[in-house]
Amino acid sequence: MGICRKKGYNGDSIEKTDKQREAKTGEKIGMEQNVDPIHLFANTPNPPYYAVIFTSTRKGEDHGYGEMAERMVELAGKQPGFLGVESVRDATGFGVTVSYWSSLEAIREWKQHEEHLIAQEKGKTVWYEHYVTRICKVERAYEMNLFRS
Repeated sequence: MGICRKKGYNGDSIEKTDKQREAKTGEKIGMEQNVDPIHLFANTPNPPYYAVIFTSTRKGEDHGYGEMAERMVELAGKQPGFLGVESVRDATGFGVTVSYWSSLEAIREWKQHEEHLIAQEKGKTVWYEHYVTRICKVERAYEMNLFRS
């Protein structure tokens, strides 16, 4: 997957693309290079909380998408009720972004945020061929991490 973003409810943030990491380090990025995959996961609190799952297929050209995506992650991180985000996109343009929220009201407020409305409209007219948004309540969460000692 090409883009990985993570922002946890405790304020830590990582936003990198594979190419940015490769340009900085000169190394190919992947599991075989001992990249700790824990950095790809949002640091969420104990349930219950809500997840907004945004699955999309991008059109070919960027047209400012990367900058807007970074701005939306930054802006969402400042919204009351935001808990974190995980996002990946492959080379074909297929991507999944899951944002985590404390309440349905926080999700509604984010959906109506002025800058987010602009991004939504641009997504419909410029960036996406197809998308689906799903909202669900997280009632249980558990994890396993073989990469941590």
